[in-house]
Amino acid sequence: MIAPSTPDTTPLPPLRLERARGRAEVGFKSRDGLTVLDRLFQEGQAKIRLPKSHGGDPATAVLINTAGGIAGGDRLVYGARFGAGTRAVVTSQAAERVYRSSTTDGSLAGEVSTRLEVEAGAFAEWLPQETILFDRAALDRRLEVEMASDARLLLTESIVLGRAAMGERVETCRLVDRFRIRRGGRLIFADTLRLDGRAGEILAGSATGGGAAATATVLWVAPEAEGRLEALRALLAGLDSEAGASAWDGLVCLRLLHASARTLRDDLVRILLHIRQADLPRVWSC
Repeated sequence: MIAPSTPDTTPLPPLRLERARGRAEVGFKSRDGLTVLDRLFQEGQAKIRLPKSHGGDPATAVLINTAGGIAGGDRLVYGARFGAGTRAVVTSQAAERVYRSSTTDGSLAGEVSTRLEVEAGAFAEWLPQETILFDRAALDRRLEVEMASDARLLLTESIVLGRAAMGERVETCRLVDRFRIRRGGRLIFADTLRLDGRAGEILAGSATGGGAAATATVLWVAPEAEGRLEALRALLAGLDSEAGASAWDGLVCLRLLHASARTLRDDLVRILLHIRQADLPRVWSC
């Protein structure tokens, strides 16, 4: 007779989930009056593609996250340098997706860090498509810009809570979104958005669109920006999104809120077309 074996009660080691890491950097320089590629670096799931520009369109770099989204603990680092006298656009292939985190306290958030350097006389455009947060997503994002005193900048960032067309609803999430912009070594814009907890309740107030599920920020830093404030406010008055604009110290800041991500995107496109006086990068219409 074989004696029964003693069960092994040794605790199993904690499960270590694989995390994604990616870094992508691009640099532009001026050569014979044209903006051309100066530097390209990509690592991990962060990639950059450089489509050909036609008809006087600015040089364009397209960011791609080949992981298909961001999970808790993932880290993406982006960088772009716009050399003196250049004009270029950095955008994204599609909307970024942030999936649910395995923790609820934000201790395992996805991280995205971006640094832009805009040198003398350059015009930089940072125009990624929207970031979609799923239920229980956690994201810590930082955007830092160092620009010369005579440089110009147009940037936008938009956040969407869930895909309404798919019947998705974000009950809880954690988002910390930081902007820091310095011109000529002086801080001219500092902004932090923090959304932590029950998203529907937090955004239910009148100051946040009465239940907005999508929000966008547009920042335009240029000598002519303040002079275009009234024209921009007239444009906002005809939009469906709740929107406002303020101007100071050579910059204009616009905010948009709406319950519908599709409506907010349409309104955002109208604003960017008005400022740029040109079509958006082709990936925006793909």
